[in-house]
Amino acid sequence: MIEFSGVVKRFGDLTAVHRLDLKVEKGEIFGFLGPNGAGKTTTVKLLTGLLRPTEGTVKLAGLDVVRDTTAAKKKMGLVPDEPFVYPKLTGVEFLRFVGDLYEVPLEAQKKRIPELLEMFELRPWGGELAETYSHGMRQKLVLAANLLHEPEVLVLDEPLVGLDPKSARLVKEIFQTLSTRGCTLFMCTHVLEIAERLCSRVGIMISGKLTALGTVSELKGGKDASRLEDVFLELTGGSEYAALLKHL
Repeated sequence: MIEFSGVVKRFGDLTAVHRLDLKVEKGEIFGFLGPNGAGKTTTVKLLTGLLRPTEGTVKLAGLDVVRDTTAAKKKMGLVPDEPFVYPKLTGVEFLRFVGDLYEVPLEAQKKRIPELLEMFELRPWGGELAETYSHGMRQKLVLAANLLHEPEVLVLDEPLVGLDPKSARLVKEIFQTLSTRGCTLFMCTHVLEIAERLCSRVGIMISGKLTALGTVSELKGGKDASRLEDVFLELTGGSEYAALLKHL
């Protein structure tokens, strides 16, 4: 469902992504990890058609994201790290607006929108302006909007930020249900416990290069690590801070 083939992205003299080769299969929950500045956001923008690769190709559901941008975007949903909603639209109006953008039939919208508002516990606020929503409520509204057109691929950038524990658990269960139904999820997160519990495979990017790739068990193999966090810190050099903390 997702395929990066020899992808390079340069910004002048800076190479943000170094020859990325990666395939993510249908129904997989793929965790994309890395420290700040590793190239994760650039990779997400390449996947969603917001940037063009300097070299290589990016395919989504068999479609070239550069050549077939509109067709590819119809098959995906994007949940950014900062939820954007139009503040002067109500929750229902925002969902109808998104539904129209994705050409979801009106009858389907009338059925799906109340269901999604109920699922995300937003139904009492569906008629309220989005500017009155808390950060967590906006995040849930954006998630609901992305599910409205039933995407084949869902790209998630820190999707649980700002959610209370109850909502976070609900969203994780929704992700697992989507996966079993064949939706492919590509998730960037700094919360390694979530990646360890949810993701079928994990990729770790460092300085623009995909440094590690595999299941959590495979990444732990041969390393003195009991958690994904230990592997991550070993690869990124974060474990060196443990010695410094002893001097505090």
